[in-house]
Amino acid sequence: MDGLLLDTEDIYTLCNNVILRECNRPNLPWSIKAQLQGRPGPEAGEIFHAWAQLPIPRAEYIRKNTELQRKHFPSAQPLPGVPELLKTLRENGVQLALATSSHTANFKLKTSHLESLFRAFPEEQKVLGDDTRIPPGRGKPAPDIYLLALETINSGLRKKGKKEITREECLVFEDSVPGVEAGRRAGMRVVWCPHPQLLEEYRGREKEVLAGLANGGGDQQVKEVMEEAAVGGEGKGRGWLGRRDDGWAELIPSLEGFPYSWYGIGN
Repeated sequence: MDGLLLDTEDIYTLCNNVILRECNRPNLPWSIKAQLQGRPGPEAGEIFHAWAQLPIPRAEYIRKNTELQRKHFPSAQPLPGVPELLKTLRENGVQLALATSSHTANFKLKTSHLESLFRAFPEEQKVLGDDTRIPPGRGKPAPDIYLLALETINSGLRKKGKKEITREECLVFEDSVPGVEAGRRAGMRVVWCPHPQLLEEYRGREKEVLAGLANGGGDQQVKEVMEEAAVGGEGKGRGWLGRRDDGWAELIPSLEGFPYSWYGIGN
């Protein structure tokens, strides 16, 4: 959601930079911000503080940041092409689910003034970062949030006696690098629509990102992926990382003029 549907990634940067300047620290560079995007708040916080080395207690940083977010999040706006995209998908009968690492309180701050936009997602098909159905430590780049989002759709389809949707039939929209990996590990096709500065940060490595290979998770990540691949059964991921140019992910710089025909939508 952040940086894909809404301009909130720039608001996150603004809030952090205010505090960094107060502490005589440099602005947040995209080399660090790229590692924060898409991750659950606690994990992103650990990365940020390891880099920032702020001279204030973490509790004071949280207080300052919370105040700034409460001030600025209610001014968040949809990114270009988003209203048209959601409208077109709904008109074509596409099943939609929202999967965001934002926790409930922040989600409300960012979206309460945009109710008409987020009506595109049924309430039971919104999965937030503090959803208790996601095990601790299984936020993005783990695939759990996308597998759960799919299950919320299929649960409704089962109740109506309709055919369920497979992972291979899903299309994940992501702006973050960990999010692209999460979608790939879920066995789903991915559209990567990054912030221009994030794209510049990964210039020359785009194919790695699209394959889900750019996050650098190390041995533990490989172990998790292998375990996912070995698990079968209802509702379980057959997660995998991809290969470069395997056709399961595309880079689209903007959601304006989205190429629906590439995905068989509206045909």
